[in-house]
Amino acid sequence: MHSMKIILNQDVHNLGEEGDVVVVKDGYARNFLLPKGYAVLFNKANQSLFASRTAAIEKRKEEKRKAAASVKEQLDSMNLTLVVSAGESGKLFGSVTNAMVQEALAKNGIEVERKRIEVATHAIKMVGSYSVKVRLYEGESAQVKIEVISESIVKKEEAEKAAAAKAAAKAAAAEAKKQAVEAEEEIVEEVEEEAYGAEGVDEEETEDDEE
Repeated sequence: MHSMKIILNQDVHNLGEEGDVVVVKDGYARNFLLPKGYAVLFNKANQSLFASRTAAIEKRKEEKRKAAASVKEQLDSMNLTLVVSAGESGKLFGSVTNAMVQEALAKNGIEVERKRIEVATHAIKMVGSYSVKVRLYEGESAQVKIEVISESIVKKEEAEKAAAAKAAAKAAAAEAKKQAVEAEEEIVEEVEEEAYGAEGVDEEETEDDEE
């Protein structure tokens, strides 16, 4: 089978980085890499073109290294929770996929290509704690801790929290009603005391008048 030497116009997963000279199958180059603009033919003109871009390419690589280091720091300290459907035994109805991990990462503000997340097919079939490898730039990688929990347990916990909140609200309402009744009784007592005091004064004044 014929092969072709090309220069990568940008980073290509599992092949190389921008500016790399690689040899690939003729069909792969002509049907995919070249039409998509991912690469150009290896010739003197393109060699000269990329030679003039060396400084810019190296600058971009350094930026990628810094970005990868930052992402690695975040991923290594992250704890993800995946809520899945599972039976009473804890066995999943299906398995955890790299797409599920990718979605969970995105919800935490980290965008990672799905193909860089290494979750072996059917590797995670039970609820529990796991560690997933995420490949970054230039061989750098991170380990993301994930907790796989059953959807039924989450629903049960949510129901218990809702019931507790309802009970607390009911208790608070009862306490508020009790305090309102007590306050009303105090007011009634004060009014009665004032009325009684007023009667006493009237009686004294009447007695004085009779004398």
